[in-house]
Amino acid sequence: MTHLRPRGRRLLAVPLGLTLAAALGLLPGAASAASAPEPGGGAAAAADETLSYVVNTKTDRRTIARVRDAIGDADGSVVVTYKKIGVFVAHSTNPDFAAELRDVRGVQSAGATRTAPLKPSATLETSAPDVYEGAAEARSQDPDVEPLENEQWDLPAIGADKAHKISIGSRDVTVGVIDTGVDDRHPDLKANFSAEQSASCVGGVADTEEGAWRPFDPQGDYHGTHVAGEIAAARNGVGVAGVAPGVQVASLKVSEPDTALFFAEAVVCAFVFAGDHGIEITNNSYYIDPWLYNCLDDPDQRAIVDAVNRASKYAMGKGTLHLAAAGNSNDDLASDEIVDDSSPDDSTPVERTIDPSECWDVPTQLPGIVTVSATGVDDDKSYYSSYGKRVVDVAAPGGDGYQIPDTPSKNGRILSTLPENRYGWLQGTSMASPHAAGVAALIKSEHKWLSPTLLHLMLKAQADNPGCPEFYDPDGNGVEDSTCTGGKRYNGFYGAGIVDAYDAVRR
Repeated sequence: MTHLRPRGRRLLAVPLGLTLAAALGLLPGAASAASAPEPGGGAAAAADETLSYVVNTKTDRRTIARVRDAIGDADGSVVVTYKKIGVFVAHSTNPDFAAELRDVRGVQSAGATRTAPLKPSATLETSAPDVYEGAAEARSQDPDVEPLENEQWDLPAIGADKAHKISIGSRDVTVGVIDTGVDDRHPDLKANFSAEQSASCVGGVADTEEGAWRPFDPQGDYHGTHVAGEIAAARNGVGVAGVAPGVQVASLKVSEPDTALFFAEAVVCAFVFAGDHGIEITNNSYYIDPWLYNCLDDPDQRAIVDAVNRASKYAMGKGTLHLAAAGNSNDDLASDEIVDDSSPDDSTPVERTIDPSECWDVPTQLPGIVTVSATGVDDDKSYYSSYGKRVVDVAAPGGDGYQIPDTPSKNGRILSTLPENRYGWLQGTSMASPHAAGVAALIKSEHKWLSPTLLHLMLKAQADNPGCPEFYDPDGNGVEDSTCTGGKRYNGFYGAGIVDAYDAVRR
Protein backbone atom coordinates (compact mmCIF):
# COMPACT_ATOMS: atom_id res chain seq x y z
CA MET A 1 0.00 0.00 0.00
CA THR A 2 2.20 3.68 0.86
CA HIS A 3 4.66 4.75 3.52
CA LEU A 4 7.44 2.18 2.85
CA ARG A 5 5.41 1.97 5.11
CA PRO A 6 3.37 3.49 1.89
CA ARG A 7 2.20 -0.16 1.21
CA GLY A 8 5.57 -0.38 -0.36
CA ARG A 9 6.98 0.70 3.02
CA ARG A 10 6.31 -2.05 5.27
CA LEU A 11 0.03 -0.04 1.77
CA LEU A 12 -21.19 -3.82 -2.25
CA ALA A 13 -21.03 -0.17 -1.04
CA VAL A 14 -22.58 1.13 2.14
CA PRO A 15 -25.30 3.62 1.15
CA LEU A 16 -24.75 7.24 2.04
CA GLY A 17 -27.05 8.29 4.83
CA LEU A 18 -26.77 4.96 6.66
CA THR A 19 -24.39 4.57 9.54
CA LEU A 20 -21.83 1.85 9.03
CA ALA A 21 -23.16 -0.05 12.03
CA ALA A 22 -26.65 -0.16 10.56
CA ALA A 23 -25.43 -1.10 7.11
CA LEU A 24 -23.33 -3.96 8.48
CA GLY A 25 -26.00 -5.17 10.86
CA LEU A 26 -23.94 -4.39 13.95
CA LEU A 27 -26.01 -3.90 17.08
CA PRO A 28 -25.48 -1.47 19.95
CA GLY A 29 -23.53 -3.17 22.69
CA ALA A 30 -21.73 -5.54 20.32
CA ALA A 31 -18.52 -7.05 21.66
CA SER A 32 -15.46 -4.85 21.31
CA ALA A 33 -13.38 -5.57 18.23
CA ALA A 34 -10.14 -4.41 19.83
CA SER A 35 -8.71 -5.21 23.23
CA ALA A 36 -6.68 -1.99 23.37
CA PRO A 37 -6.66 0.93 23.32
CA GLU A 38 -10.00 1.94 24.80
CA PRO A 39 -12.63 3.46 22.47
CA GLY A 40 -11.44 6.84 21.34
CA GLY A 41 -7.91 5.56 20.96
CA GLY A 42 -6.45 8.42 22.97
CA ALA A 43 -7.41 10.81 20.18
CA ALA A 44 -8.68 13.64 22.37
CA ALA A 45 -6.50 16.71 22.10
CA ALA A 46 -5.03 18.31 25.16
CA ALA A 47 -5.97 21.90 25.80
CA ASP A 48 -4.62 24.28 23.15
CA GLU A 49 -3.57 21.41 20.85
CA THR A 50 -5.31 21.38 17.48
CA LEU A 51 -6.59 18.13 16.03
CA SER A 52 -8.23 17.47 12.67
CA TYR A 53 -11.69 15.88 12.60
CA VAL A 54 -14.19 14.44 10.16
CA VAL A 55 -17.88 15.02 10.90
CA ASN A 56 -20.28 12.91 8.84
CA THR A 57 -23.87 14.02 8.47
CA LYS A 58 -27.09 13.75 6.54
CA THR A 59 -26.83 15.65 3.26
CA ASP A 60 -29.90 17.90 3.38
CA ARG A 61 -29.33 21.67 3.51
CA ARG A 62 -30.88 22.10 6.94
CA THR A 63 -28.60 19.51 8.51
CA ILE A 64 -25.51 20.90 6.78
CA ALA A 65 -26.30 24.41 8.11
CA ARG A 66 -27.05 23.12 11.61
CA VAL A 67 -23.83 21.14 11.82
CA ARG A 68 -21.77 24.06 10.49
CA ASP A 69 -23.14 26.20 13.32
CA ALA A 70 -22.54 23.41 15.84
CA ILE A 71 -18.90 23.13 14.80
CA GLY A 72 -18.43 26.80 15.63
CA ASP A 73 -20.30 26.43 18.92
CA ALA A 74 -17.94 23.58 19.88
CA ASP A 75 -14.90 25.83 19.29
CA GLY A 76 -14.13 24.31 15.93
CA SER A 77 -13.43 25.77 12.50
CA VAL A 78 -14.57 24.29 9.20
CA VAL A 79 -11.72 23.52 6.78
CA VAL A 80 -13.91 22.23 3.96
CA THR A 81 -17.43 20.88 3.49
CA TYR A 82 -18.21 18.09 1.04
CA LYS A 83 -21.93 18.70 0.91
CA LYS A 84 -22.76 15.97 -1.60
CA ILE A 85 -21.50 13.26 0.75
CA GLY A 86 -22.15 14.99 4.06
CA VAL A 87 -18.53 15.21 5.24
CA PHE A 88 -17.04 18.16 7.11
CA VAL A 89 -13.32 18.48 7.79
CA ALA A 90 -12.79 20.61 10.87
CA HIS A 91 -10.04 21.69 13.26
CA SER A 92 -10.45 22.28 16.98
CA THR A 93 -8.49 22.65 20.21
CA ASN A 94 -11.52 21.48 22.21
CA PRO A 95 -10.72 18.00 23.63
CA ASP A 96 -14.48 17.27 23.75
CA PHE A 97 -15.13 18.45 20.20
CA ALA A 98 -15.99 15.05 18.68
CA ALA A 99 -18.20 14.02 21.61
CA GLU A 100 -20.15 17.29 21.41
CA LEU A 101 -20.68 16.94 17.65
CA ARG A 102 -21.95 13.37 18.00
CA ASP A 103 -24.86 14.76 20.04
CA VAL A 104 -25.93 17.14 17.25
CA ARG A 105 -29.06 16.12 15.35
CA GLY A 106 -28.18 14.88 11.87
CA VAL A 107 -24.59 13.93 12.76
CA GLN A 108 -24.04 10.24 12.03
CA SER A 109 -20.40 9.94 13.11
CA ALA A 110 -17.59 12.27 14.16
CA GLY A 111 -14.03 11.67 15.20
CA ALA A 112 -10.43 12.75 15.18
CA THR A 113 -8.40 11.68 12.16
CA ARG A 114 -5.17 11.52 14.16
CA THR A 115 -3.89 11.21 17.71
CA ALA A 116 -1.10 13.80 17.47
CA PRO A 117 -1.76 17.53 17.17
CA LEU A 118 -1.44 19.39 13.87
CA LYS A 119 2.28 20.08 13.86
CA PRO A 120 5.21 18.40 12.13
CA SER A 121 6.25 15.15 13.78
CA ALA A 122 9.41 13.13 13.42
CA THR A 123 10.38 11.99 9.95
CA LEU A 124 9.65 8.32 9.36
CA GLU A 125 12.48 5.89 8.81
CA THR A 126 11.79 4.52 5.31
CA SER A 127 13.74 1.97 3.33
CA ALA A 128 15.42 3.64 0.37
CA PRO A 129 14.90 2.28 -3.12
CA ASP A 130 17.63 0.29 -4.83
CA VAL A 131 18.57 2.90 -7.45
CA TYR A 132 19.50 1.73 -10.93
CA GLU A 133 22.95 3.10 -11.70
CA GLY A 134 23.16 2.30 -15.41
CA ALA A 135 22.61 4.53 -18.42
CA ALA A 136 18.85 4.73 -18.00
CA GLU A 137 18.32 7.11 -20.89
CA ALA A 138 20.34 5.12 -23.42
CA ARG A 139 18.28 4.50 -26.54
CA SER A 140 17.23 0.93 -27.18
CA GLN A 141 18.59 -0.90 -30.23
CA ASP A 142 15.18 -2.51 -30.67
CA PRO A 143 12.36 0.03 -31.26
CA ASP A 144 9.84 -2.37 -29.66
CA VAL A 145 11.84 -2.84 -26.44
CA GLU A 146 12.70 -0.20 -23.84
CA PRO A 147 16.37 0.06 -22.74
CA LEU A 148 15.69 -1.34 -19.25
CA GLU A 149 12.91 -3.74 -20.21
CA ASN A 150 15.21 -6.75 -19.85
CA GLU A 151 15.11 -6.02 -16.11
CA GLN A 152 11.30 -5.92 -16.05
CA TRP A 153 10.40 -9.55 -15.39
CA ASP A 154 7.00 -8.32 -14.25
CA LEU A 155 5.80 -7.38 -17.75
CA PRO A 156 6.05 -10.88 -19.30
CA ALA A 157 4.82 -12.36 -16.02
CA ILE A 158 1.37 -10.92 -16.83
CA GLY A 159 1.69 -10.93 -20.61
CA ALA A 160 2.02 -7.15 -20.83
CA ASP A 161 4.81 -7.33 -23.41
CA LYS A 162 2.56 -9.36 -25.72
CA ALA A 163 -0.45 -7.18 -24.91
CA HIS A 164 1.38 -4.07 -26.14
CA LYS A 165 1.55 -5.51 -29.64
CA ILE A 166 -2.26 -5.32 -29.63
CA SER A 167 -2.95 -2.29 -27.42
CA ILE A 168 -0.98 0.09 -25.23
CA GLY A 169 -4.15 1.67 -23.90
CA SER A 170 -6.05 4.85 -24.72
CA ARG A 171 -5.29 8.45 -23.78
CA ASP A 172 -9.00 8.73 -23.03
CA VAL A 173 -8.39 6.66 -19.86
CA THR A 174 -6.74 8.20 -16.80
CA VAL A 175 -5.45 6.39 -13.71
CA GLY A 176 -5.24 8.59 -10.62
CA VAL A 177 -2.24 7.82 -8.41
CA ILE A 178 -3.33 8.64 -4.85
CA ASP A 179 0.06 8.70 -3.19
CA THR A 180 3.11 10.81 -2.24
CA GLY A 181 2.99 12.85 -5.45
CA VAL A 182 4.28 12.21 -8.96
CA ASP A 183 7.25 13.86 -10.67
CA ASP A 184 5.54 14.63 -13.98
CA ARG A 185 8.80 15.95 -15.44
CA HIS A 186 10.33 12.47 -15.59
CA PRO A 187 11.11 11.57 -19.25
CA ASP A 188 9.13 8.35 -18.99
CA LEU A 189 6.06 10.05 -17.51
CA LYS A 190 5.72 13.55 -18.93
CA ALA A 191 4.07 12.47 -22.21
CA ASN A 192 1.34 10.59 -20.33
CA PHE A 193 0.74 12.97 -17.44
CA SER A 194 -2.61 14.72 -17.02
CA ALA A 195 -2.00 17.97 -15.15
CA GLU A 196 -5.64 19.07 -15.44
CA GLN A 197 -6.68 15.99 -13.45
CA SER A 198 -4.00 16.40 -10.77
CA ALA A 199 -3.91 18.13 -7.39
CA SER A 200 -2.51 18.10 -3.89
CA CYS A 201 -5.16 17.10 -1.36
CA VAL A 202 -2.92 17.39 1.70
CA GLY A 203 -5.00 18.83 4.54
CA GLY A 204 -8.29 17.98 2.85
CA VAL A 205 -8.57 20.81 0.29
CA ALA A 206 -7.62 20.35 -3.38
CA ASP A 207 -4.75 22.55 -4.58
CA THR A 208 -4.47 22.55 -8.38
CA GLU A 209 -1.65 25.08 -8.68
CA GLU A 210 1.12 24.10 -11.09
CA GLY A 211 3.33 21.45 -9.50
CA ALA A 212 1.27 21.11 -6.30
CA TRP A 213 0.92 17.40 -7.15
CA ARG A 214 4.70 16.79 -7.10
CA PRO A 215 6.56 15.15 -4.19
CA PHE A 216 7.53 17.39 -1.28
CA ASP A 217 10.94 15.70 -1.15
CA PRO A 218 12.11 14.08 -4.42
CA GLN A 219 14.63 11.92 -2.57
CA GLY A 220 12.28 10.66 0.13
CA ASP A 221 8.83 10.84 -1.45
CA TYR A 222 9.60 8.57 -4.38
CA HIS A 223 6.73 6.14 -3.88
CA GLY A 224 4.08 7.80 -6.07
CA THR A 225 6.46 8.31 -8.98
CA HIS A 226 7.44 4.62 -8.86
CA VAL A 227 3.77 3.62 -8.88
CA ALA A 228 2.99 5.94 -11.79
CA GLY A 229 5.76 4.41 -13.89
CA GLU A 230 4.50 0.90 -13.25
CA ILE A 231 1.14 1.96 -14.64
CA ALA A 232 2.00 4.17 -17.60
CA ALA A 233 5.72 4.71 -18.28
CA ALA A 234 5.75 5.45 -22.01
CA ARG A 235 7.13 3.25 -24.75
CA ASN A 236 9.43 6.00 -25.98
CA GLY A 237 12.84 4.35 -26.27
CA VAL A 238 13.81 5.61 -22.81
CA GLY A 239 14.00 3.69 -19.54
CA VAL A 240 11.14 1.32 -18.73
CA ALA A 241 7.62 0.55 -19.92
CA GLY A 242 4.44 0.60 -17.89
CA VAL A 243 1.68 -2.00 -18.00
CA ALA A 244 -0.52 0.46 -19.94
CA PRO A 245 1.97 2.84 -21.63
CA GLY A 246 -0.69 4.60 -23.70
CA VAL A 247 -3.02 5.73 -20.91
CA GLN A 248 -2.67 8.86 -18.82
CA VAL A 249 -1.79 9.16 -15.16
CA ALA A 250 -2.80 11.90 -12.75
CA SER A 251 -1.27 12.67 -9.37
CA LEU A 252 -3.43 13.13 -6.28
CA LYS A 253 -0.93 13.87 -3.53
CA VAL A 254 -2.17 12.96 -0.05
CA SER A 255 0.93 12.31 2.09
CA GLU A 256 1.94 15.01 4.54
CA PRO A 257 5.38 16.63 4.52
CA ASP A 258 7.99 15.39 7.00
CA THR A 259 5.98 12.36 8.17
CA ALA A 260 4.71 10.93 4.84
CA LEU A 261 1.52 9.92 6.65
CA PHE A 262 -1.82 9.58 4.88
CA PHE A 263 -4.77 10.98 6.84
CA ALA A 264 -8.47 10.57 6.14
CA GLU A 265 -9.25 14.16 5.17
CA ALA A 266 -6.69 14.05 2.34
CA VAL A 267 -8.01 10.76 0.96
CA VAL A 268 -11.61 12.00 1.12
CA CYS A 269 -10.50 14.98 -0.97
CA ALA A 270 -8.68 12.72 -3.45
CA PHE A 271 -11.62 10.37 -4.00
CA VAL A 272 -14.07 13.25 -4.49
CA PHE A 273 -11.63 15.02 -6.83
CA ALA A 274 -11.17 11.83 -8.87
CA GLY A 275 -14.91 11.42 -9.29
CA ASP A 276 -15.46 15.06 -10.22
CA HIS A 277 -12.58 15.15 -12.74
CA GLY A 278 -13.36 12.10 -14.84
CA ILE A 279 -10.63 9.80 -13.51
CA GLU A 280 -11.67 6.28 -14.47
CA ILE A 281 -9.38 4.32 -12.12
CA THR A 282 -7.50 5.13 -8.92
CA ASN A 283 -4.57 3.28 -7.42
CA ASN A 284 -4.28 3.25 -3.63
CA SER A 285 -0.97 1.82 -2.39
CA TYR A 286 -1.25 2.92 1.25
CA TYR A 287 -3.39 2.61 4.33
CA ILE A 288 -4.96 5.53 6.11
CA ASP A 289 -3.02 6.61 9.17
CA PRO A 290 -2.79 6.48 12.08
CA TRP A 291 -4.57 3.11 12.36
CA LEU A 292 -3.46 0.02 10.46
CA TYR A 293 -6.98 -1.26 11.14
CA ASN A 294 -9.93 1.02 11.94
CA CYS A 295 -12.36 -0.59 14.38
CA LEU A 296 -16.05 0.23 14.00
CA ASP A 297 -16.71 0.15 17.76
CA ASP A 298 -14.27 3.04 18.28
CA PRO A 299 -16.04 6.35 17.54
CA ASP A 300 -12.97 8.06 16.07
CA GLN A 301 -11.96 5.14 13.88
CA ARG A 302 -15.55 4.56 12.81
CA ALA A 303 -15.80 8.18 11.67
CA ILE A 304 -12.66 7.70 9.54
CA VAL A 305 -14.17 4.62 7.87
CA ASP A 306 -17.48 6.40 7.34
CA ALA A 307 -15.92 9.50 5.74
CA VAL A 308 -13.60 7.63 3.40
CA ASN A 309 -16.32 5.16 2.43
CA ARG A 310 -18.68 8.00 1.51
CA ALA A 311 -16.01 9.57 -0.70
CA SER A 312 -15.10 6.23 -2.28
CA LYS A 313 -18.75 5.45 -3.02
CA TYR A 314 -19.26 8.94 -4.46
CA ALA A 315 -16.39 8.46 -6.92
CA MET A 316 -17.65 5.01 -7.89
CA GLY A 317 -21.02 6.56 -8.62
CA LYS A 318 -19.26 8.96 -10.99
CA GLY A 319 -17.59 6.06 -12.83
CA THR A 320 -14.31 5.53 -10.94
CA LEU A 321 -12.95 2.09 -10.05
CA HIS A 322 -10.60 1.93 -7.06
CA LEU A 323 -7.78 -0.59 -6.62
CA ALA A 324 -5.88 -0.96 -3.35
CA ALA A 325 -2.89 -2.86 -2.02
CA ALA A 326 -3.61 -5.72 0.40
CA GLY A 327 -0.80 -4.77 2.79
CA ASN A 328 2.68 -6.02 3.64
CA SER A 329 2.15 -7.61 7.06
CA ASN A 330 1.48 -11.19 5.83
CA ASP A 331 -1.82 -10.93 7.72
CA ASP A 332 -4.74 -13.22 6.94
CA LEU A 333 -7.48 -10.61 6.52
CA ALA A 334 -10.11 -13.37 6.71
CA SER A 335 -8.91 -14.73 10.05
CA ASP A 336 -10.62 -14.41 13.42
CA GLU A 337 -8.02 -12.11 14.94
CA ILE A 338 -4.89 -10.14 14.10
CA VAL A 339 -2.39 -8.54 16.48
CA ASP A 340 -1.68 -4.92 15.54
CA ASP A 341 1.29 -3.44 17.38
CA SER A 342 1.91 -0.49 15.04
CA SER A 343 -1.08 1.76 15.77
CA PRO A 344 -1.44 4.65 16.24
CA ASP A 345 1.62 5.45 14.16
CA ASP A 346 1.50 9.22 14.66
CA SER A 347 2.09 8.95 18.42
CA THR A 348 2.74 5.94 20.67
CA PRO A 349 1.65 2.54 19.28
CA VAL A 350 -0.29 0.22 21.60
CA GLU A 351 -0.56 -3.52 20.97
CA ARG A 352 -4.16 -4.60 20.37
CA THR A 353 -5.87 -7.74 19.10
CA ILE A 354 -8.46 -6.95 16.45
CA ASP A 355 -11.18 -8.81 14.59
CA PRO A 356 -10.61 -8.07 10.87
CA SER A 357 -14.31 -8.50 10.15
CA GLU A 358 -15.01 -5.45 12.34
CA CYS A 359 -11.69 -3.61 12.10
CA TRP A 360 -10.84 -2.63 8.55
CA ASP A 361 -7.71 -1.85 6.64
CA VAL A 362 -8.85 1.35 4.89
CA PRO A 363 -9.26 1.79 1.97
CA THR A 364 -8.34 -1.82 1.15
CA GLN A 365 -11.34 -3.44 2.85
CA LEU A 366 -13.96 -0.87 1.93
CA PRO A 367 -16.92 -2.18 -0.09
CA GLY A 368 -16.43 -2.19 -3.86
CA ILE A 369 -12.65 -1.67 -3.82
CA VAL A 370 -10.46 -4.16 -5.72
CA THR A 371 -7.98 -5.63 -3.21
CA VAL A 372 -4.68 -6.78 -4.70
CA SER A 373 -2.13 -9.20 -3.22
CA ALA A 374 1.47 -9.50 -4.43
CA THR A 375 3.37 -12.20 -6.31
CA GLY A 376 6.96 -12.80 -7.40
CA VAL A 377 8.46 -14.06 -10.63
CA ASP A 378 7.48 -17.67 -9.83
CA ASP A 379 3.80 -16.66 -9.45
CA ASP A 380 3.97 -17.55 -5.74
CA LYS A 381 2.47 -15.17 -3.20
CA SER A 382 5.13 -12.73 -2.04
CA TYR A 383 6.34 -13.61 1.45
CA TYR A 384 5.18 -10.28 2.94
CA SER A 385 1.80 -9.98 1.18
CA SER A 386 -1.34 -9.99 3.26
CA TYR A 387 -4.07 -12.23 1.94
CA GLY A 388 -7.51 -13.62 2.78
CA LYS A 389 -10.30 -15.59 1.16
CA ARG A 390 -13.19 -13.33 0.10
CA VAL A 391 -10.96 -10.30 0.82
CA VAL A 392 -8.34 -10.46 -1.95
CA ASP A 393 -9.85 -9.95 -5.41
CA VAL A 394 -6.82 -10.43 -7.66
CA ALA A 395 -3.04 -10.76 -7.45
CA ALA A 396 -0.27 -9.05 -9.44
CA PRO A 397 3.54 -8.77 -9.47
CA GLY A 398 4.85 -6.90 -6.45
CA GLY A 399 8.30 -8.45 -6.20
CA ASP A 400 9.89 -10.93 -3.81
CA GLY A 401 13.54 -11.23 -2.82
CA TYR A 402 13.16 -15.01 -2.47
CA GLN A 403 11.94 -15.43 -6.06
CA ILE A 404 14.88 -14.68 -8.37
CA PRO A 405 14.24 -13.79 -12.02
CA ASP A 406 16.44 -14.61 -14.99
CA THR A 407 17.34 -10.96 -15.62
CA PRO A 408 20.77 -9.29 -15.83
CA SER A 409 20.55 -8.02 -12.24
CA LYS A 410 18.75 -11.09 -10.81
CA ASN A 411 16.73 -8.54 -8.82
CA GLY A 412 13.33 -9.93 -7.83
CA ARG A 413 11.86 -6.52 -7.04
CA ILE A 414 10.05 -4.14 -9.42
CA LEU A 415 12.01 -1.63 -11.51
CA SER A 416 10.26 1.65 -12.23
CA THR A 417 10.60 5.43 -12.34
CA LEU A 418 11.86 7.61 -9.49
CA PRO A 419 11.82 11.42 -9.17
CA GLU A 420 14.54 13.49 -10.84
CA ASN A 421 14.87 11.24 -13.89
CA ARG A 422 15.99 8.20 -11.90
CA TYR A 423 14.93 4.53 -11.84
CA GLY A 424 14.96 2.03 -9.00
CA TRP A 425 13.64 -1.21 -7.54
CA LEU A 426 11.00 -1.55 -4.84
CA GLN A 427 8.84 -4.43 -3.64
CA GLY A 428 5.49 -4.52 -1.87
CA THR A 429 1.79 -4.83 -2.45
CA SER A 430 2.27 -1.15 -3.31
CA MET A 431 3.81 -2.42 -6.54
CA ALA A 432 1.19 -5.11 -7.12
CA SER A 433 -1.81 -2.78 -7.06
CA PRO A 434 -0.55 -0.53 -9.91
CA HIS A 435 0.08 -3.59 -12.08
CA ALA A 436 -3.56 -4.54 -11.64
CA ALA A 437 -4.59 -0.92 -12.20
CA GLY A 438 -2.65 -0.95 -15.47
CA VAL A 439 -4.48 -4.06 -16.63
CA ALA A 440 -7.80 -2.48 -15.63
CA ALA A 441 -6.81 0.57 -17.72
CA LEU A 442 -6.15 -1.66 -20.74
CA ILE A 443 -9.60 -3.23 -20.34
CA LYS A 444 -11.23 0.16 -19.91
CA SER A 445 -9.45 1.39 -23.05
CA GLU A 446 -11.06 -1.41 -25.07
CA HIS A 447 -14.48 -1.12 -23.40
CA LYS A 448 -15.00 2.52 -22.44
CA TRP A 449 -18.65 1.90 -21.54
CA LEU A 450 -17.82 -0.40 -18.62
CA SER A 451 -19.11 0.68 -15.22
CA PRO A 452 -16.78 0.28 -12.22
CA THR A 453 -18.67 -2.87 -11.20
CA LEU A 454 -18.39 -4.45 -14.65
CA LEU A 455 -14.74 -3.42 -14.98
CA HIS A 456 -14.08 -5.05 -11.61
CA LEU A 457 -15.75 -8.26 -12.77
CA MET A 458 -13.91 -8.28 -16.11
CA LEU A 459 -10.55 -7.75 -14.37
CA LYS A 460 -11.24 -10.87 -12.31
CA ALA A 461 -12.48 -12.82 -15.33
CA GLN A 462 -9.15 -12.30 -17.17
CA ALA A 463 -7.06 -13.49 -14.22
CA ASP A 464 -5.16 -16.80 -14.15
CA ASN A 465 -5.26 -18.69 -10.86
CA PRO A 466 -2.34 -20.99 -9.95
CA GLY A 467 -4.33 -22.40 -7.03
CA CYS A 468 -3.19 -22.84 -3.44
CA PRO A 469 0.30 -24.29 -2.89
CA GLU A 470 0.50 -27.56 -0.99
CA PHE A 471 2.97 -26.07 1.48
CA TYR A 472 3.87 -22.37 1.57
CA ASP A 473 7.44 -21.92 2.79
CA PRO A 474 8.99 -18.97 0.91
CA ASP A 475 12.17 -18.76 3.01
CA GLY A 476 12.76 -22.53 2.87
CA ASN A 477 13.13 -23.04 6.61
CA GLY A 478 10.66 -25.94 6.73
CA VAL A 479 7.95 -23.93 8.50
CA GLU A 480 4.71 -23.03 6.69
CA ASP A 481 4.50 -19.23 6.80
CA SER A 482 0.89 -18.77 5.67
CA THR A 483 -2.08 -21.00 4.93
CA CYS A 484 -3.98 -20.62 1.67
CA THR A 485 -7.66 -21.61 1.68
CA GLY A 486 -9.95 -22.07 -1.29
CA GLY A 487 -9.82 -23.74 -4.67
CA LYS A 488 -8.42 -23.24 -8.15
CA ARG A 489 -11.08 -20.70 -9.12
CA TYR A 490 -10.89 -18.55 -6.00
CA ASN A 491 -8.64 -18.61 -2.94
CA GLY A 492 -7.10 -16.49 -0.23
CA PHE A 493 -3.67 -15.98 -1.82
CA TYR A 494 -4.72 -14.89 -5.30
CA GLY A 495 -8.45 -14.16 -5.17
CA ALA A 496 -9.67 -14.82 -8.71
CA GLY A 497 -6.08 -15.11 -9.92
CA ILE A 498 -3.06 -13.19 -11.20
CA VAL A 499 -4.07 -10.44 -13.63
CA ASP A 500 -3.41 -11.13 -17.33
CA ALA A 501 -2.79 -8.12 -19.59
CA TYR A 502 -2.65 -10.21 -22.76
CA ASP A 503 -6.03 -11.80 -22.15
CA ALA A 504 -7.36 -8.38 -21.21
CA VAL A 505 -6.75 -6.94 -24.68
CA ARG A 506 -7.33 -9.95 -26.93
CA ARG A 507 -10.79 -10.96 -25.75
